[in-house]
Formats: sequence, structure tokens, C-alpha cells
Amino acid sequence: MTQEPTADGNPPPSVPEPARRRPRRWLPSLVWLIPIVAAAAGLSFMFNMLSRHGPDIEITFRSAEGLEAGKTRVRYKDVDIGQVKAIKLDKGLSNVIVTVELTNDASDFAVEGSRFWVVKPRVAASGVSGLGTLLSGAYIGVDPGKSENRVTEFTGLEVPPIVTADTPGKQFVLRAKDLGSLDIGSPVYYRRINVGQVVAYDLDPDGEGLTVRIFVSAPYDRFVTRSARFWHASGINVQLNADGLKLQTQSLASVALGGVAFLPSPHLPRSEPADNETVFDLAADEDDALRREDGAPVERVMYFQQSVRGLSPGAPVDFRGVVIGEVRTIGIEFDRKTNSFRMPVVVNLYPGRLGIRYKGAADKEAADRLMDVLVRRGLRAQLRNGNLLTGQLYVAIDFFPGARKLPPAEEGSMAEFPTVPGAFNELQSKLADIVDKIGKVPFDQLGQNLSDATRSMKATMDTAQQLMDRLNGQVAPEAVATMEDARKTLQAAERTFASDAPLQQDVRRAMQELMRAADSLRQLTDYLEQNPQSLLRGKPKEQP
Repeated sequence: MTQEPTADGNPPPSVPEPARRRPRRWLPSLVWLIPIVAAAAGLSFMFNMLSRHGPDIEITFRSAEGLEAGKTRVRYKDVDIGQVKAIKLDKGLSNVIVTVELTNDASDFAVEGSRFWVVKPRVAASGVSGLGTLLSGAYIGVDPGKSENRVTEFTGLEVPPIVTADTPGKQFVLRAKDLGSLDIGSPVYYRRINVGQVVAYDLDPDGEGLTVRIFVSAPYDRFVTRSARFWHASGINVQLNADGLKLQTQSLASVALGGVAFLPSPHLPRSEPADNETVFDLAADEDDALRREDGAPVERVMYFQQSVRGLSPGAPVDFRGVVIGEVRTIGIEFDRKTNSFRMPVVVNLYPGRLGIRYKGAADKEAADRLMDVLVRRGLRAQLRNGNLLTGQLYVAIDFFPGARKLPPAEEGSMAEFPTVPGAFNELQSKLADIVDKIGKVPFDQLGQNLSDATRSMKATMDTAQQLMDRLNGQVAPEAVATMEDARKTLQAAERTFASDAPLQQDVRRAMQELMRAADSLRQLTDYLEQNPQSLLRGKPKEQP
């Protein structure tokens, strides 16, 4: 560095170079304070987000109606436990896959058995639901499973479940032949009190029946015992058959929704409450459900030669007013022996209803022998009209002395129960015989004879008319004169026999003289009886 001279011309004194030293700072600059605070806040927010983030699950629905990524919430008991994160189509383009991000405290919902569905306004047979979502929007409801197996993929329900896992009660399984008027949500009745609902139904794998699952709420589930009997209480049960008109219903709700009813069997002792998932049979009506158990039926076939119109499967087999069986099937077949058609009717008979009880296979053989003995003694079947209004027929069995014997059954064929013609059929036969006899009457000859008799009668009437005319012209005047003479004679006789007529006076005087003569004669008789000697000597003279 060049130094300039001073004012006096002398060279300046030399100045040493200054030493450079950086200041030592113990605190950061205030400039860095803002990013540090922002980083800390971001880390805290990220930590909070990570601490609240639970597992991601995928739910498959048929459609994404009402769902929206980033907005639709997942709720349980109206508490948010997650949010829809993404929505996409599956590979087959038939369903949608909804990715849900659960909260950390809702990780227990990601287990096997959990059920998810979309809550939105619905109108179903069980009522109206989801009205609260009209303002808040749809959300996904959940019913937690009770398994400990963790899963992340679920199939969503299209309709909300009727009963959730936290509802106290029991589920039972009913085996039925048909669904009737039942639907999911149909009520279950006990003594006409609504105690549960139908929660599901499904066809059997073989298609021969179906399974109905019901839920009975606590504390009413204790009334479902092992002796309980279930039946259809759907709508209005109207039966018009050979037994007359029957009308049964549970309530107005069952008319619209159908329903199931149950009661303990009156023929069995009370038992303990049934366990969960116990299987019962679902009968068609109350009479069928509460009927006494009769054991295995005796199967017989009845052949009728008359029309079976009005006879239907299920018709009663009656013995003097007591139903001891029912008709199972009705058919038609050609009888080669008689070259005619006959109607085979297969029936199930319950000998136990006659007051005799059988148990086991050996007793079934005894029941067959009993039926054979009764048939040999004259037990026969007959079709009778049970309802004149509908024409319903039923099978009546009774003893008919002198009935024809049953030929031996063919090998391998069903045992036959002999029949006799029905009363109406017999009446038709008699009417046919009468018509045949009337047809044999020679009405032409009878008509000719009647015509001849009519002409003869007309001639007789003409002759009689002529005779009457003659009587009127000739005989009648003479008869009038004769009657006049007779009247005069009667008048003369009346004058003769009058009380003041001379004849009457003469007769009275003669009668008086006759009475005096009789009196004298009686006195004479008395005197002679007392003095018989006077007949010889005469009457003595009276002394003065």
C-alpha cells in the first residue's frame, strides 16, 4: 500500500496491517427462527396425522352412489371412525372398490366379520330409514365383527342389516318349504307380541326348500325353547275347504309384511331355552304346527272309479268326524283288467289318532297289521262332499258290512285300501237305472191307448148328456108331481096326529079306560090270590 507524504514533506510513519477476526456468536440469527418454527409445526402436524392414521381397507360395492372421495365419512354410533380415501372400478367393471382410511382407534373394525353398508334414505318393507342423511349426506355404516383375524378387504352390504352385533338376543334357523309372504324385516310374534325380525333367507343347495334366519330380541329369546313350534303368520290366512271357512291373522302389520309366530307345543313338557342357531321347522299354519306328533304315517293307495273333482292334496281323511290322515297325491291310470280308467289317491294314515300309539319301526309294522285287520272287518273309504258351496270333497272311512273283499296285493306294489262308491255316485247310478227303466216304457202304445180311451170316454159323456136331457124333459115333471102328493099326505098325517085332533082325544080316552080295566083286573087277581075258594063258592056276602 503506497503512503502519501505528510504536510511537512517528511515520509509518513509506517502503520501495521490490522488483524481480521470474526465475531463469535452463541445464538442463531433471528432470520432462522421462522423456518425452524415452521418445521417444528410441520413435524408436529405430521406426527399427529401419523398417530391418528389407522389401517386402510377396501370395501367392494355395486355402485358408488352417494359416495365421494375425501368427503364421505365412516361412522359407528354416529362417531367418525374413518373417511373415504379413493374410489375406483374393479377389473371387471361390475363393481366399485372404495378405499377407506380408518382412524388409529378404529383399527379393531378391520377384522373378519365386520359389515359395511351405505346409509342413505331408504323405503323398505320394514319401514323408512336414513332420513337424517338428507341434509348431512350419505355415509358408510359399520357393524364390528367379533373375530380376531385381521383383514383389509370387505364386501359391502346393499341394504343395512336388520340386527347388529351389539343387539342382545339370539338367532335361530327355520327350515321351510316356501317363503310365503316373508321378507327381510318381517316381524316375529309370540302370543301376538312383536319379539323379533326375519334377518335373512336363502334357498337350499338342492332347491327343495329354503332356510330362514330370524332374530329374537332379549329377554323374549328365553321363550324359544326346544319344544317351540313356528308357523307362517303371513297376511290373512283364509281357508275354505271341506272343514268350512277359517280366517286367521296376527296383526295389521302381518297383513302387509307377513310374519312368523311361535308357541310352545301343548303336547310336550316345557323345556330349557334353545341355544343360539338352533334349527326348527316352519309349518304352514298354526294347526299344522301345534298338531300332536303322530309318528311315521301308514301309506295306502285308494282307487276310485268316480270323478275326483273337488278333492285336492291335503284334504282330510275322516273317520266318524276325527281326522286320521290326509291326501298326499291324486293321479289317473288305466286298468287293463276292466279296460277303464281309475283314480289312484295316495293317502297318509296315522293309526295313533285312533287311540293306539306306536313307536319305532316295529310299531310301524304293527300299525300295518292293524290296518289290515280293520280292512278285513269291513273298513272302507268313500268320497263325500264336505262343502256344498265350494264342492270340496274329502275321504271318509267307516265300516261297511257286506263290502267286497280286497284281492291280494301284487308283489312290490303299494298296499291298497279298498273303497266303496260315494253316496252321490250311488244316487247317480239309481237315477240312471230309473232313466233306463223309463226308456223301456212303450210311450207310443200308451199314447195310442190313451187316445182310444179318450174317444171312448167322450162317447160315454155324450150318452150321459143325452140321459140327463131325457131326465130333465120326462122324468123330472113326474117326480115333481109325486113330491107334491107326498107333501099333501104328510100334511094330512100332521093334522091327524095333532094334539087337538079327535083321533088323539079318542085314543086318550081309550087309554084311560084300558088303564081302569087293568086296575080292576089287578084287584081281581089279588082277591083270588087271597081267596081262591071264591072261584067255587063265590064271593061271600058282607056282614052288616
